[in-house]
Amino acid sequence: YEAMKQQYRPEIPEYFNFARDVLDRWAEVEKEGKKSKNPALWWVDGAGEEVRWSFEELGVLSRKVANVLSGACSLQQGDRVILILPRVPEWWLVNVACMRTGTVLIPGTQQLTAKDILHRLQKSKAKCIITDDSVAPAVDSVGSECQSLKFRLLVSEGHREGWLNFKDLLKNAPSDHQCVSTKCGDAMAIFFTSGTTGSPKMVEHSHRSYGIGLTVSGRYWLDLTSSDILWNTSDTGWAKAAWSSIFSAWIQGTCVFVHKMPHFDPHTVFKSLSRFPITVFCSPPTAYRMFVQHKVSSYQFKGLRHCVSAGEPINPDVMQEWKAQTGLDIHEGYGQTETVLVCGNFKGMRIKPGSMGKPSPGYDVKIIDEKGNILPPGNEGDIAIRVKPTRPLFLFTRYADDPEKTEATIRGDFYVTGDRGIMDEDGYFWFVGRADDVINSAGYRIGPFEVESALVEHPAVVESAVVSSPDSIRGEVVKAFVVLTSDYASHDPEKMTKELQDHVKKVTAPYKYPRKMEFVQQLPKTVSGKIRRNELRQKEWRK
Repeated sequence: YEAMKQQYRPEIPEYFNFARDVLDRWAEVEKEGKKSKNPALWWVDGAGEEVRWSFEELGVLSRKVANVLSGACSLQQGDRVILILPRVPEWWLVNVACMRTGTVLIPGTQQLTAKDILHRLQKSKAKCIITDDSVAPAVDSVGSECQSLKFRLLVSEGHREGWLNFKDLLKNAPSDHQCVSTKCGDAMAIFFTSGTTGSPKMVEHSHRSYGIGLTVSGRYWLDLTSSDILWNTSDTGWAKAAWSSIFSAWIQGTCVFVHKMPHFDPHTVFKSLSRFPITVFCSPPTAYRMFVQHKVSSYQFKGLRHCVSAGEPINPDVMQEWKAQTGLDIHEGYGQTETVLVCGNFKGMRIKPGSMGKPSPGYDVKIIDEKGNILPPGNEGDIAIRVKPTRPLFLFTRYADDPEKTEATIRGDFYVTGDRGIMDEDGYFWFVGRADDVINSAGYRIGPFEVESALVEHPAVVESAVVSSPDSIRGEVVKAFVVLTSDYASHDPEKMTKELQDHVKKVTAPYKYPRKMEFVQQLPKTVSGKIRRNELRQKEWRK
């Protein structure tokens, strides 16, 4: 760890573009025969279909897509593009093509509803949306309310009125494209992230922050080389897919393995780890919790040598059980949509089960109090990253179009993550919980405000408070405390619960629905009338 900190001296050029400076360089190395024969992308659908692209093929195809974006869609550098696709090869092509054209990519999960999509289109002023048959009807239902939206691209064998067909355009597009010149600090991507109040914020990242900043993650946390095959199971809508399934892997020339897997299934994972020569595996703690409930030891993962986990804290007993069944440690890492890897259990470090490891060399991480003073080891406080006198180059640029929220993340000399933690005497960090009320269920971040807003749209609901509640599989789930109107107060609680759950699934993305519900006469509030979610949450976790 100390050697890594000494060695880590990243070069930051004035101009940088990941497609040109990293991917095209690997294509050259490949041509010269100086790289393993592994593809850049290896995609399987579980039913016999496979796609294997070398870095050269990835280059050719992504240039064709770049020509579709700048040609058929007339997109200019800086224009914003929303991409909502499952784990299909086209998702990777669009990511790279956006870098080549200097357009700003905004990924989204397939579970977004029409209302979620409308919010994202209006707030981002995106000019183009790229999706498939499952999401296109939702886009069409709100498209007329989005003045900025000029182009709709459909990734499908079929055609749809008002949409350009991605596959047709790709087939006919030329394969020569001049990559635009992007400065290191130019906007590259925007990720929508949930907060406790208000709608999701737009986290803007530069070409530098992910394209260079995730070197630490690839080299030292995931421990990747160009001979490795990495499988990261993250949903394409989250920043973690960009972290590990694009940047961390391809910085190192590593093969990215992808299983389409529309629904997460432990046995599909076990069979794939047995059948394919995957060497490094990344999955959230929820997945590992599910894995250890099955007989993992009955499978043989011949190639697997390194496992990592991120997204929420992982229970020490799960780590121990996984090691007992596979012989492998789980290297936990901690980061946010706003950052790259903040802390990690890096290569060669002693693992303390339950700790998120030590600070990444790109950051000066401290535990601070409410005044911005650094706290000594053993004291709980806010996990923070030093930004003065020099802001780290690998932190998000800003909350796009929201200078007030961007400024609110700074306390004294620090960027405050909004998470609480403790640093021990050995410099290891331990996660305590979120300072705000965001619920982290099975790796999905869910803002209470979004769920409460959905509930209150139902005529039965006067008001509600949404908090996290402990769950043995998901870590935590959404629980809603609901005050009913007098007309509905005498209704059967079980039927009412089901009706409200179904309502939330329709109004917002289904993963946000409250899995637990309690009907109450009133909610605890402060003198100024604010709901005391903290009190409800503590009650849940004390049970």
